[in-house]
Amino acid sequence: MAITAAQVKELREMTGAGMMDAKKALTENDGDTEAAVDWLRTKGLAKAAKKAGRTAAEGLVAVAVEGGKGVAVEVNSETDFVGKNAEFQEMVASIAKAALGVADVDALKTTEVNGKPVETLITDKIATIGENMTLRRMASIEGDQVVSYVHNAVADGMGKIGVLVALKGDNEAFGKQVAMHIAAVNPASLGEADLDQALVERERSVLTEQARESGKPENIIENMIKGRMKKFLSEVTLLGQSFVINPDLTVEAAAKEAGVEIAGFVRLEVGEGIEKVQEDFAAEVAKAAKV
Repeated sequence: MAITAAQVKELREMTGAGMMDAKKALTENDGDTEAAVDWLRTKGLAKAAKKAGRTAAEGLVAVAVEGGKGVAVEVNSETDFVGKNAEFQEMVASIAKAALGVADVDALKTTEVNGKPVETLITDKIATIGENMTLRRMASIEGDQVVSYVHNAVADGMGKIGVLVALKGDNEAFGKQVAMHIAAVNPASLGEADLDQALVERERSVLTEQARESGKPENIIENMIKGRMKKFLSEVTLLGQSFVINPDLTVEAAAKEAGVEIAGFVRLEVGEGIEKVQEDFAAEVAKAAKV
């Protein structure tokens, strides 16, 4: 199949590979971008396995904690300016508080805040501020103690990244440190048991192909794969990661020293997983002139 320049550009941005390598990877994999990423990684030509820094949607993440329960909600807007709007911030804070009493985002949309369902509240605010907004998602967590942290906070309890950490035991200072670690490092799961098995198998497949390309005997290859998988799991699981506050300890070991157990965590980042089409400014002006 014909490989377009746009496909090559996208793959280069995702992996940091050279133009010809990106084109060859797409050609070898019939234009399948995900397979092309794995192909480049197998050949040692990719710098990363995921897109970096492509957050496109704007808005805020807000957190609220009450007793042993914590919630995080994401409310999106079209521009970053709205996130700094006091009316918008007040609405997001009220939605986060209401989320403490519901189980999921669908229930939250119908929950009343100031006498109106959240969905209606957002619709009214769209009319007032003049920009589209959506309640995208929420997540909740429970524990003996729940600690929250907001990165790049624009107001109390809301900003670009919201983190909740549930502890078995009581150590708020340590919980805050772990929440800051999670905000910075973005682990894929709490531990190996919670990790998406599809992600594990995909990584194992890539590492197996990389090891086999070394040309070494099968028994050595098996040991290479085991070692590399162990390193991978320590890098992507919270409990296995080196603690940013004390890199000599894993997060799990640091928790043990702090006298608590980490029961779970939530991390929401504004616009995570959403791509927004960015238009050339000159083209945007030309389009507006034709209206």
